[in-house]
Amino acid sequence: MAMNTCVNKNEQGLNVFEKYLTLWVILCIAGGILLGKLAPGVAQTLDGMAIYVDDAPVVSIPIAIALFFMMYPIMVKIDFAEVIKAGKSPRPVLLTLIVNWCIKPFTMLAIATFFLGYVFRDLMPGMDTLKDGTQVELWRSYISGAILLGIAPCTAMVLMWGYLARGNQGHTLIMVAINSLTMLVLYGVLGGWLLGVNKMPVPWEALLLSIGIYVALPLVAGYFSRRWIIQAKGIEWFKASFLHVLTPVSIVALLGTLVLLFSFKGETILANPLTILWISIPLFIQTVLIFAITYAIARLLRFSYQDAAPSAMIGASNHFEVAIATATMLYGLSSGAALATVVGVLIEVPVMLMLVKICLRTQGWFAPKPERRAQPVHAE
Repeated sequence: MAMNTCVNKNEQGLNVFEKYLTLWVILCIAGGILLGKLAPGVAQTLDGMAIYVDDAPVVSIPIAIALFFMMYPIMVKIDFAEVIKAGKSPRPVLLTLIVNWCIKPFTMLAIATFFLGYVFRDLMPGMDTLKDGTQVELWRSYISGAILLGIAPCTAMVLMWGYLARGNQGHTLIMVAINSLTMLVLYGVLGGWLLGVNKMPVPWEALLLSIGIYVALPLVAGYFSRRWIIQAKGIEWFKASFLHVLTPVSIVALLGTLVLLFSFKGETILANPLTILWISIPLFIQTVLIFAITYAIARLLRFSYQDAAPSAMIGASNHFEVAIATATMLYGLSSGAALATVVGVLIEVPVMLMLVKICLRTQGWFAPKPERRAQPVHAE
Protein backbone atom coordinates (compact mmCIF):
# COMPACT_ATOMS: atom_id res chain seq x y z
CA MET A 1 0.00 0.00 0.00
CA ALA A 2 2.78 2.40 0.89
CA MET A 3 4.51 1.67 -2.40
CA ASN A 4 1.37 2.38 -4.42
CA THR A 5 0.95 5.66 -2.57
CA CYS A 6 4.52 6.58 -3.46
CA VAL A 7 3.89 5.90 -7.14
CA ASN A 8 0.68 7.93 -7.12
CA LYS A 9 2.42 10.89 -5.54
CA ASN A 10 5.25 10.71 -8.03
CA GLU A 11 2.87 10.49 -10.96
CA GLN A 12 1.70 13.97 -10.03
CA GLY A 13 5.00 15.16 -11.49
CA LEU A 14 3.63 14.41 -14.95
CA ASN A 15 1.72 17.24 -16.56
CA VAL A 16 -1.72 16.60 -18.01
CA PHE A 17 -0.31 15.87 -21.48
CA GLU A 18 2.27 13.39 -20.20
CA LYS A 19 0.09 11.65 -17.62
CA TYR A 20 -2.71 10.97 -20.11
CA LEU A 21 -0.57 10.64 -23.23
CA THR A 22 -2.13 7.29 -24.17
CA LEU A 23 -5.61 8.86 -24.02
CA TRP A 24 -4.51 11.82 -26.17
CA VAL A 25 -2.99 9.46 -28.72
CA ILE A 26 -6.23 7.46 -28.92
CA LEU A 27 -8.20 10.69 -29.42
CA CYS A 28 -5.76 11.75 -32.16
CA ILE A 29 -6.21 8.40 -33.87
CA ALA A 30 -9.97 8.92 -33.86
CA GLY A 31 -9.62 12.57 -34.92
CA GLY A 32 -7.21 11.71 -37.72
CA ILE A 33 -9.45 8.95 -39.07
CA LEU A 34 -12.43 11.31 -38.92
CA LEU A 35 -10.44 14.04 -40.71
CA GLY A 36 -9.47 11.56 -43.41
CA LYS A 37 -13.14 10.73 -43.93
CA LEU A 38 -14.53 14.28 -43.85
CA ALA A 39 -11.68 16.17 -45.52
CA PRO A 40 -9.37 13.70 -47.26
CA GLY A 41 -7.52 16.42 -49.12
CA VAL A 42 -6.34 18.38 -46.06
CA ALA A 43 -3.51 16.07 -44.97
CA GLN A 44 -2.50 15.41 -48.57
CA THR A 45 -2.31 19.15 -49.27
CA LEU A 46 -0.19 19.78 -46.19
CA ASP A 47 2.09 16.84 -46.94
CA GLY A 48 2.44 18.10 -50.51
CA MET A 49 3.99 21.34 -49.21
CA ALA A 50 7.52 19.97 -49.44
CA ILE A 51 11.11 20.72 -50.38
CA TYR A 52 11.82 18.90 -53.66
CA VAL A 53 15.11 17.47 -54.90
CA ASP A 54 15.17 16.19 -58.49
CA ASP A 55 11.36 16.53 -58.63
CA ALA A 56 10.98 14.21 -55.61
CA PRO A 57 9.55 15.42 -52.28
CA VAL A 58 12.29 15.14 -49.66
CA VAL A 59 11.08 17.21 -46.69
CA SER A 60 7.44 17.94 -45.88
CA ILE A 61 7.52 21.52 -44.58
CA PRO A 62 4.51 21.30 -42.19
CA ILE A 63 5.73 18.01 -40.77
CA ALA A 64 9.29 19.34 -40.44
CA ILE A 65 8.01 22.34 -38.46
CA ALA A 66 5.86 20.16 -36.21
CA LEU A 67 8.68 17.69 -35.62
CA PHE A 68 11.17 20.47 -34.85
CA PHE A 69 8.86 21.66 -32.08
CA MET A 70 8.62 18.07 -30.88
CA MET A 71 12.40 17.90 -30.54
CA TYR A 72 13.48 21.39 -29.45
CA PRO A 73 11.85 21.34 -25.98
CA ILE A 74 13.65 18.07 -25.32
CA MET A 75 17.05 19.31 -26.42
CA VAL A 76 16.91 22.65 -24.62
CA LYS A 77 16.55 20.84 -21.28
CA ILE A 78 19.91 19.10 -21.67
CA ASP A 79 22.87 20.43 -19.72
CA PHE A 80 25.83 19.08 -21.68
CA ALA A 81 28.20 20.14 -18.92
CA GLU A 82 26.92 17.04 -17.10
CA VAL A 83 28.67 14.82 -19.64
CA ILE A 84 32.08 15.51 -18.10
CA LYS A 85 30.82 14.03 -14.83
CA ALA A 86 30.29 10.65 -16.48
CA GLY A 87 33.92 9.73 -15.86
CA LYS A 88 33.32 9.69 -12.11
CA SER A 89 30.89 6.77 -12.44
CA PRO A 90 31.56 5.12 -15.81
CA ARG A 91 29.95 1.70 -15.27
CA PRO A 92 26.27 2.78 -15.47
CA VAL A 93 27.06 4.87 -18.56
CA LEU A 94 28.89 2.00 -20.27
CA LEU A 95 26.06 -0.43 -19.47
CA THR A 96 23.47 1.91 -20.96
CA LEU A 97 25.52 2.48 -24.10
CA ILE A 98 26.10 -1.26 -24.62
CA VAL A 99 22.40 -2.07 -24.16
CA ASN A 100 21.21 0.81 -26.38
CA TRP A 101 23.56 0.19 -29.30
CA CYS A 102 24.81 -3.41 -29.08
CA ILE A 103 21.77 -5.33 -27.78
CA LYS A 104 18.52 -3.41 -28.19
CA PRO A 105 18.57 -2.84 -32.00
CA PHE A 106 19.14 -6.53 -32.69
CA THR A 107 16.57 -7.87 -30.24
CA MET A 108 14.04 -5.47 -31.79
CA LEU A 109 14.84 -6.73 -35.29
CA ALA A 110 14.56 -10.36 -34.14
CA ILE A 111 11.34 -9.94 -32.15
CA ALA A 112 9.62 -7.76 -34.77
CA THR A 113 10.61 -10.13 -37.57
CA PHE A 114 9.38 -13.17 -35.64
CA PHE A 115 5.96 -11.72 -34.78
CA LEU A 116 5.24 -9.40 -37.73
CA GLY A 117 7.10 -11.42 -40.35
CA TYR A 118 5.90 -14.88 -39.30
CA VAL A 119 3.32 -15.17 -36.49
CA PHE A 120 1.03 -12.29 -37.62
CA ARG A 121 2.12 -12.09 -41.23
CA ASP A 122 -1.06 -13.56 -42.75
CA LEU A 123 -3.19 -11.27 -40.56
CA MET A 124 -1.66 -8.18 -42.20
CA PRO A 125 -2.06 -8.73 -45.93
CA GLY A 126 -1.48 -6.16 -48.63
CA MET A 127 1.20 -3.89 -50.01
CA ASP A 128 2.45 -0.54 -48.74
CA THR A 129 3.16 2.25 -51.22
CA LEU A 130 6.09 4.38 -50.09
CA LYS A 131 6.51 8.07 -50.85
CA ASP A 132 8.72 7.36 -53.89
CA GLY A 133 6.12 4.99 -55.34
CA THR A 134 7.97 1.80 -54.35
CA GLN A 135 5.72 -1.01 -53.15
CA VAL A 136 6.71 -3.38 -50.32
CA GLU A 137 4.84 -5.92 -48.24
CA LEU A 138 2.85 -4.18 -45.51
CA TRP A 139 4.29 -6.40 -42.76
CA ARG A 140 7.82 -5.53 -43.86
CA SER A 141 7.00 -1.84 -43.57
CA TYR A 142 5.75 -2.38 -40.01
CA ILE A 143 9.00 -4.15 -39.12
CA SER A 144 10.90 -1.12 -40.44
CA GLY A 145 8.97 1.16 -38.09
CA ALA A 146 9.85 -1.14 -35.19
CA ILE A 147 13.52 -1.02 -36.22
CA LEU A 148 13.50 2.79 -36.22
CA LEU A 149 12.05 2.69 -32.70
CA GLY A 150 14.59 0.13 -31.53
CA ILE A 151 17.59 2.23 -32.53
CA ALA A 152 16.27 5.44 -30.96
CA PRO A 153 17.29 5.55 -27.26
CA CYS A 154 15.04 7.80 -25.23
CA THR A 155 16.19 11.33 -24.45
CA ALA A 156 12.91 12.89 -23.35
CA MET A 157 10.33 11.12 -21.20
CA VAL A 158 13.08 9.06 -19.57
CA LEU A 159 13.85 12.05 -17.37
CA MET A 160 10.37 11.65 -15.92
CA TRP A 161 10.64 7.85 -15.62
CA GLY A 162 13.91 8.20 -13.72
CA TYR A 163 12.31 10.78 -11.43
CA LEU A 164 9.26 8.61 -10.74
CA ALA A 165 11.48 5.61 -9.96
CA ARG A 166 13.52 7.77 -7.55
CA GLY A 167 16.71 7.09 -9.50
CA ASN A 168 19.92 9.05 -9.87
CA GLN A 169 18.84 12.02 -11.97
CA GLY A 170 22.45 13.06 -12.50
CA HIS A 171 23.11 9.76 -14.26
CA THR A 172 19.90 10.16 -16.28
CA LEU A 173 20.90 13.65 -17.43
CA ILE A 174 24.35 12.42 -18.43
CA MET A 175 22.84 9.62 -20.52
CA VAL A 176 20.34 11.98 -22.17
CA ALA A 177 23.25 14.13 -23.34
CA ILE A 178 25.38 11.17 -24.43
CA ASN A 179 22.46 9.52 -26.27
CA SER A 180 21.78 12.73 -28.16
CA LEU A 181 25.41 12.92 -29.28
CA THR A 182 25.77 9.23 -30.19
CA MET A 183 22.56 9.36 -32.24
CA LEU A 184 24.22 11.86 -34.55
CA VAL A 185 26.68 9.15 -35.59
CA LEU A 186 25.10 5.76 -34.93
CA TYR A 187 21.42 6.26 -35.77
CA GLY A 188 21.92 6.67 -39.49
CA VAL A 189 24.59 3.98 -39.87
CA LEU A 190 22.83 1.35 -37.78
CA GLY A 191 19.39 2.26 -39.09
CA GLY A 192 20.45 2.02 -42.71
CA TRP A 193 22.07 -1.37 -42.15
CA LEU A 194 19.12 -2.92 -40.27
CA LEU A 195 16.58 -1.57 -42.76
CA GLY A 196 18.66 -3.18 -45.48
CA VAL A 197 18.59 -6.48 -43.56
CA ASN A 198 14.79 -6.11 -43.58
CA LYS A 199 15.00 -5.71 -47.38
CA MET A 200 13.59 -2.19 -47.32
CA PRO A 201 14.88 0.51 -49.66
CA VAL A 202 17.26 2.81 -47.80
CA PRO A 203 17.38 6.36 -49.23
CA TRP A 204 20.66 7.32 -47.58
CA GLU A 205 20.44 11.00 -48.48
CA ALA A 206 17.01 11.26 -46.86
CA LEU A 207 18.21 9.29 -43.82
CA LEU A 208 21.20 11.58 -43.24
CA LEU A 209 19.04 14.64 -43.88
CA SER A 210 16.58 13.32 -41.30
CA ILE A 211 19.37 13.10 -38.70
CA GLY A 212 20.42 16.64 -39.56
CA ILE A 213 16.93 18.15 -39.38
CA TYR A 214 15.42 16.22 -36.49
CA VAL A 215 18.46 15.64 -34.24
CA ALA A 216 21.32 17.99 -35.11
CA LEU A 217 19.28 21.15 -35.77
CA PRO A 218 17.20 21.07 -32.54
CA LEU A 219 20.29 19.91 -30.63
CA VAL A 220 22.30 22.95 -31.76
CA ALA A 221 19.31 25.29 -31.31
CA GLY A 222 18.69 23.90 -27.82
CA TYR A 223 22.33 24.19 -26.78
CA PHE A 224 22.81 27.82 -27.83
CA SER A 225 19.38 29.09 -26.80
CA ARG A 226 19.83 27.48 -23.38
CA ARG A 227 23.14 29.31 -22.92
CA TRP A 228 21.74 32.65 -24.09
CA ILE A 229 18.59 32.46 -21.97
CA ILE A 230 20.47 31.45 -18.81
CA GLN A 231 23.01 34.23 -19.34
CA ALA A 232 20.24 36.78 -19.85
CA LYS A 233 17.64 35.62 -17.31
CA GLY A 234 19.39 33.20 -14.97
CA ILE A 235 18.98 29.48 -14.36
CA GLU A 236 16.02 29.86 -11.99
CA TRP A 237 13.94 31.82 -14.52
CA PHE A 238 14.92 29.30 -17.21
CA LYS A 239 13.66 26.35 -15.15
CA ALA A 240 10.64 27.94 -13.52
CA SER A 241 9.28 30.06 -16.37
CA PHE A 242 10.74 29.09 -19.74
CA LEU A 243 10.61 25.31 -19.36
CA HIS A 244 7.20 25.49 -17.70
CA VAL A 245 5.74 27.12 -20.81
CA LEU A 246 7.76 25.02 -23.24
CA THR A 247 7.12 21.54 -21.79
CA PRO A 248 3.65 20.96 -23.36
CA VAL A 249 4.83 22.22 -26.77
CA SER A 250 6.63 18.97 -27.62
CA ILE A 251 3.61 16.78 -26.96
CA VAL A 252 1.16 19.18 -28.64
CA ALA A 253 3.34 19.11 -31.77
CA LEU A 254 3.48 15.31 -31.54
CA LEU A 255 -0.31 15.04 -31.27
CA GLY A 256 -0.81 17.35 -34.25
CA THR A 257 1.52 15.17 -36.31
CA LEU A 258 -0.45 12.08 -35.29
CA VAL A 259 -3.71 13.59 -36.49
CA LEU A 260 -2.17 14.07 -39.93
CA LEU A 261 -0.68 10.59 -39.94
CA PHE A 262 -3.94 8.86 -39.06
CA SER A 263 -5.89 10.91 -41.57
CA PHE A 264 -3.88 8.90 -44.11
CA LYS A 265 -3.96 5.55 -42.33
CA GLY A 266 -7.64 5.55 -41.39
CA GLU A 267 -8.72 3.25 -44.22
CA THR A 268 -6.01 0.70 -43.37
CA ILE A 269 -6.97 0.68 -39.68
CA LEU A 270 -10.71 0.42 -40.36
CA ALA A 271 -10.09 -2.44 -42.78
CA ASN A 272 -7.75 -4.18 -40.29
CA PRO A 273 -8.78 -2.97 -36.81
CA LEU A 274 -6.42 -5.40 -35.04
CA THR A 275 -3.34 -4.10 -36.83
CA ILE A 276 -2.33 -1.86 -33.90
CA LEU A 277 -2.62 -4.84 -31.53
CA TRP A 278 -0.38 -7.02 -33.73
CA ILE A 279 2.25 -4.26 -33.86
CA SER A 280 2.04 -3.50 -30.13
CA ILE A 281 2.74 -7.09 -29.04
CA PRO A 282 6.40 -7.25 -30.23
CA LEU A 283 6.97 -3.67 -29.04
CA PHE A 284 5.68 -4.57 -25.58
CA ILE A 285 7.82 -7.72 -25.41
CA GLN A 286 10.89 -5.79 -26.56
CA THR A 287 10.38 -3.10 -23.92
CA VAL A 288 10.00 -5.57 -21.06
CA LEU A 289 12.89 -7.74 -22.28
CA ILE A 290 15.37 -4.86 -22.52
CA PHE A 291 14.30 -3.59 -19.11
CA ALA A 292 14.82 -7.07 -17.61
CA ILE A 293 18.22 -7.53 -19.26
CA THR A 294 19.54 -4.15 -18.10
CA TYR A 295 18.08 -4.46 -14.61
CA ALA A 296 19.54 -7.96 -14.17
CA ILE A 297 23.00 -6.91 -15.38
CA ALA A 298 22.91 -3.89 -13.08
CA ARG A 299 22.18 -6.20 -10.16
CA LEU A 300 24.98 -8.59 -11.12
CA LEU A 301 27.38 -5.66 -11.32
CA ARG A 302 26.23 -4.56 -7.85
CA PHE A 303 24.92 -1.16 -8.92
CA SER A 304 23.06 0.87 -6.37
CA TYR A 305 19.32 1.02 -6.98
CA GLN A 306 19.62 4.74 -7.80
CA ASP A 307 21.85 3.88 -10.78
CA ALA A 308 20.16 0.60 -11.76
CA ALA A 309 16.64 2.03 -12.15
CA PRO A 310 17.42 4.83 -14.65
CA SER A 311 19.81 2.55 -16.56
CA ALA A 312 16.97 0.07 -17.12
CA MET A 313 14.49 2.85 -17.93
CA ILE A 314 16.77 4.42 -20.53
CA GLY A 315 17.22 1.07 -22.24
CA ALA A 316 13.53 0.19 -22.20
CA SER A 317 12.07 3.46 -23.47
CA ASN A 318 12.29 4.78 -27.02
CA HIS A 319 12.81 8.18 -28.61
CA PHE A 320 9.58 7.93 -30.58
CA GLU A 321 9.82 11.54 -31.80
CA VAL A 322 12.95 10.79 -33.84
CA ALA A 323 11.52 7.45 -34.99
CA ILE A 324 8.33 9.09 -36.27
CA ALA A 325 10.30 11.86 -37.96
CA THR A 326 12.67 9.44 -39.69
CA ALA A 327 9.92 7.05 -40.81
CA THR A 328 7.95 9.98 -42.22
CA MET A 329 10.92 11.39 -44.10
CA LEU A 330 12.13 8.04 -45.46
CA TYR A 331 8.85 6.39 -46.42
CA GLY A 332 6.10 9.01 -46.14
CA LEU A 333 3.41 10.04 -43.71
CA SER A 334 1.07 7.35 -45.02
CA SER A 335 3.56 4.48 -44.74
CA GLY A 336 3.21 1.44 -42.53
CA ALA A 337 6.58 2.29 -41.00
CA ALA A 338 5.24 5.63 -39.76
CA LEU A 339 2.18 3.89 -38.31
CA ALA A 340 4.34 1.38 -36.43
CA THR A 341 6.35 4.16 -34.80
CA VAL A 342 3.11 5.72 -33.57
CA VAL A 343 2.15 2.48 -31.83
CA GLY A 344 5.33 3.02 -29.80
CA VAL A 345 3.80 6.28 -28.53
CA LEU A 346 0.53 4.51 -27.76
CA ILE A 347 2.08 1.98 -25.37
CA GLU A 348 4.91 4.10 -23.97
CA VAL A 349 3.21 5.63 -20.92
CA PRO A 350 1.27 2.63 -19.53
CA VAL A 351 4.18 0.22 -20.05
CA MET A 352 6.80 2.55 -18.56
CA LEU A 353 4.59 3.33 -15.55
CA MET A 354 4.28 -0.42 -15.01
CA LEU A 355 8.08 -0.70 -15.05
CA VAL A 356 8.40 2.23 -12.63
CA LYS A 357 6.23 0.33 -10.16
CA ILE A 358 8.36 -2.79 -10.61
CA CYS A 359 11.47 -0.73 -9.84
CA LEU A 360 9.97 0.77 -6.71
CA ARG A 361 8.92 -2.64 -5.43
CA THR A 362 12.36 -4.19 -6.00
CA GLN A 363 14.60 -1.59 -4.40
CA GLY A 364 15.63 -4.20 -1.82
CA TRP A 365 17.37 -6.23 -4.55
CA PHE A 366 20.17 -3.66 -4.65
CA ALA A 367 22.75 -2.48 -2.17
CA PRO A 368 22.08 1.00 -0.77
CA LYS A 369 23.94 3.84 -2.43
CA PRO A 370 27.14 4.40 -0.46
CA GLU A 371 27.26 7.68 1.38
CA ARG A 372 30.32 9.87 1.20
CA ARG A 373 32.26 9.90 4.40
CA ALA A 374 33.15 13.22 5.90
CA GLN A 375 36.86 14.00 5.69
CA PRO A 376 38.52 14.03 9.15
CA VAL A 377 39.64 17.39 10.40
CA HIS A 378 43.24 17.41 11.49
CA ALA A 379 44.41 19.78 14.17
CA GLU A 380 47.11 22.16 13.11
